[in-house]
Amino acid sequence: MNILIFAGTTEGRSLAQYLAHQSIFCHVCVATEYGEQLIEESTFIKIHAGRLTSGEMKELMKQEAIDLVIDATHPYAVIVSENIRKACEESNVSYQRLLRSSVRLENEEDAVFVDSVEEAVRFLQAVTGNVLITTGSKELAKFTVIEGYKERLYARVLSTPEVVKTCAELGFEGKHLICMQGPFSEELNVAMMRQIDAAYLVTKESGKAGGFEEKIRAAKKAGAKAVVIGRPSVEKGMSLEEIKQFLIKETGKNVHHQISLVGIGMGDRKSLTMEAMEAIYAADLLIGAKRMLEPFAGLHKPMMCEYRPDEICQYIQEHPEYEKVAVLLSGDTGFYSGAKKLMTLLENENLTVCPGISSVVAFCAKLQISWDDVKLMSLHGRGQNIIHALKEYGKVFTLVGTKDGIPNLCRKLIDYGMEDTKISVGEALSYPQERIVMGSALQLQNMEFDPLTVVLMEREKKEFVVTHGISDDDFLRDRVPMTKEEIRSISLSKLRLQKDSVIYDIGAGTGSVAVEMALQACDGMVYAIEKKKEAVNLILENKRKFAADNLEVIEGLAPEALESLPAPTHAFIGGSSGNMKEILKALLEKNSKIRIVVNAIAVETVAETMQCLKELPFCEEEIVQVSVGRSKKIASYHMMMGLNPVFVFSFTGGGCA
Repeated sequence: MNILIFAGTTEGRSLAQYLAHQSIFCHVCVATEYGEQLIEESTFIKIHAGRLTSGEMKELMKQEAIDLVIDATHPYAVIVSENIRKACEESNVSYQRLLRSSVRLENEEDAVFVDSVEEAVRFLQAVTGNVLITTGSKELAKFTVIEGYKERLYARVLSTPEVVKTCAELGFEGKHLICMQGPFSEELNVAMMRQIDAAYLVTKESGKAGGFEEKIRAAKKAGAKAVVIGRPSVEKGMSLEEIKQFLIKETGKNVHHQISLVGIGMGDRKSLTMEAMEAIYAADLLIGAKRMLEPFAGLHKPMMCEYRPDEICQYIQEHPEYEKVAVLLSGDTGFYSGAKKLMTLLENENLTVCPGISSVVAFCAKLQISWDDVKLMSLHGRGQNIIHALKEYGKVFTLVGTKDGIPNLCRKLIDYGMEDTKISVGEALSYPQERIVMGSALQLQNMEFDPLTVVLMEREKKEFVVTHGISDDDFLRDRVPMTKEEIRSISLSKLRLQKDSVIYDIGAGTGSVAVEMALQACDGMVYAIEKKKEAVNLILENKRKFAADNLEVIEGLAPEALESLPAPTHAFIGGSSGNMKEILKALLEKNSKIRIVVNAIAVETVAETMQCLKELPFCEEEIVQVSVGRSKKIASYHMMMGLNPVFVFSFTGGGCA
């Protein structure tokens, strides 16, 4: 498809560049040499400079075999648009009008609306005060009928020699002639109006791309009244976004997006990096959770309120009109951020990651402490073993994310005998309602906090965390049977646990094996299944004593009690109540590659386990008989006392290769 764009506006130039980035060739017509300078010719853009009559337009369409014309001329260039439309009709070429986005004023009392330049002149003749005219040089002559115009009026025009000469001939020169290329920022507009002590600003309703909103807001700040010349007529056509969609569909091209994953820091714009700000300003579309988008509402860019990675990717793919997309993410893109999944989902796109100031960096700076020795964690939408980390590292920082997160954390610390832990809470960091509260777990357990909270926990000394080899005497046991420490050590070595293993302890007894497994698999989870109430209570007491927060006690009989639990990676069976085969079948159904260790003392249990190894798909079978003798001091002698021999079965699901 051969496309011709009459690019007399910012939108026209933007469309040409968008097509070039998508490897779609187009011809671009500009009226002046200055317009030619604003757009760079490339492999996919051919520029035609100079004003054309309707006949010359027809000749160009014929010469270049044009299939589609996009009229992106200025809304006030009515005659030019009529000529383009006429040339298309006579050449039997498709025509589309690119409309400039209109802007609705929040308060129409901020402006005076007129239908034409002549009406604006009549209004200014009836009032006093300096005037900044921003409607260009073409109709500047009409303002010269105003009495004392050389002293009252200030014209802001393009900086080409021809324009400067024309304005000078009309009597606009010196400080009354401002030659610059726009659009202009709100701040610059305010500064200009204050510099010339403007009482009025004359502008056309030039839309978002023409800087209309910035001018209106600036006039209000500078104490000037805006005189707005309305558009000549209501036109039919498509917005820039709609015409991009249309062209992508017509050409059948796959869109190449430029996507930035932007860490916005704490939330306040002052914590943004320059790289992040540039990515946000350059974006055609901003995506993020509501809190991420709110600081940028004043940019008046299209926004998509979404934080779920899959939905974000789907929206981007469904909207090819947005070439540059900025996905706004809280804090830093590398610290418990949605950027992790987005990077995987968007790996085939042109992707840039802009890191931000993370909450741990900002909070520790406010506390005036370093964070190089702090364990970084998060409770925001996930479960982590904070208690184990605090015992091991002594300093833990975590994101919270729920209103009751801090009180719950304090109560957990108290429950595990860590009530003296020093806690520093950072609430709504960088926002006007920011609050930093410090105290112990006891002092903060009943306080309310904003969900947007971080916490630093500190203990005076780190504890040496024993993962296995805990003395039998350290456990609370009462009359409940307990696996002896030597057998525990051998059994745990045969299990081959990993840090994040999910483990069942079936027939958990006092919980001695479950506790040691929980301390060893500190990033995993242990489920202790026990049918006797007395034993269940003992397990809970031992859990509290050893601060095994990743240990959950399930009261019930296996295999029925296993049904609702997550799939295990490992299982220890210390008691089966005669259900060995049913238990092993249930474990294989949950994970066919599960690693299992069985302790058996009774001959019947040994026989049942041997039979199961024959009938069920297991491999890596190993059977060890362990006989332990312990010394007992009698008078001045140490006598060895034998304990019951134990069979330790270890095997893996999957069958022999």
